[in-house]
Amino acid sequence: MLDVIIVGAGQAGLAMGYYLQQGNYNFVLLDGGKRIGDSWRKQYDSLQLFTPRDYCALPGMRLNGNQNEFPSKDEIANYLEAYAKRFSIPVRLNINVSKIRKKGHAFEVFTPNEILQSKRVIIASGAFQRPYIPSISQNLSNDTFQIHSSQYQSPMQIPEGSVLVVGGGNSGTQIAVELAKSRDVTIAVSHPLSFLPLKIMGRSIFAWLETIGLLYAGINTWRGRWFQKQKDPIFGYECRELIRNGAIALKPKVVNALQNKVVFSDDSACNVQNVVWSTGFIPNYQWIEVEAAMNQAGSPVHTRGVSGVQGLYYIGLPWQHQRGSALLCGVGRDAEFLFSVIQKEDSMFNTRIKK
Repeated sequence: MLDVIIVGAGQAGLAMGYYLQQGNYNFVLLDGGKRIGDSWRKQYDSLQLFTPRDYCALPGMRLNGNQNEFPSKDEIANYLEAYAKRFSIPVRLNINVSKIRKKGHAFEVFTPNEILQSKRVIIASGAFQRPYIPSISQNLSNDTFQIHSSQYQSPMQIPEGSVLVVGGGNSGTQIAVELAKSRDVTIAVSHPLSFLPLKIMGRSIFAWLETIGLLYAGINTWRGRWFQKQKDPIFGYECRELIRNGAIALKPKVVNALQNKVVFSDDSACNVQNVVWSTGFIPNYQWIEVEAAMNQAGSPVHTRGVSGVQGLYYIGLPWQHQRGSALLCGVGRDAEFLFSVIQKEDSMFNTRIKK
């Protein structure tokens, strides 16, 4: 039996693994990918992070390069792979966890070839698990090309013709900017877009957010509560400038679709040839068959990543404790906190299994 099983070997799982390794715990990370970092490698080709390298590092290891500039997605993927190797974090790849159950004071973790047992389980699979596409997409004709942003790689994928990007997050706007170089692009958003610069006076916006006490403000502080209520901004002004000069048409929320036409919330409509649905993801935790682990909506019940179920924890969730909880810059702080919780529990209950 293991001390800990971590489900997921992305940035959250690796950050947690770093601390468990320092504490000499008997643990393993399970991940369905072929390589560490594959969730980043599969992102669209031109993806560049809006956090500078200085804010893309996990505990104990910097990301090489100019710390004030912005890394590519492949840099992050390779960094995560190197991170696991440097700290000898035990990762088992090509293993999909199908089910987790509580059995007595331990957990059973079901994989295709075996059932593993552990005193603790940490869910590090993230909240971005199942791409969400609105049901109205089914009203569009078969000759309308449709793709979710998670499947988008480059403009070469998109057939000739105009493109409607639905969704005004950072992914949607970056994809719209890329496509606008060679296509007529419309972007439809459900709320007004707000933009922040990547840098102010040569310094990253994230450095300024840290300086004024917002980036790592806990959700129970007044700063954190205020920050959480704000709509996520678009980092950088590229999309804003293209909208202003007419290179990208801006429309409100899509409310209906029929054949080759979509209707917006202002009652305007347009014909569409290609649609990129940048409409986010739906969490999927149905495989966690542990009583009281989820609320009625199917979301994890936790306080700062600590479940009400003894031995069950979460890491890497959006706003788990602060704005950076789901980002490279903040997940290490949450991992350190969970590690301290586990150590305190061990000192109280003597549940530790020696390597």
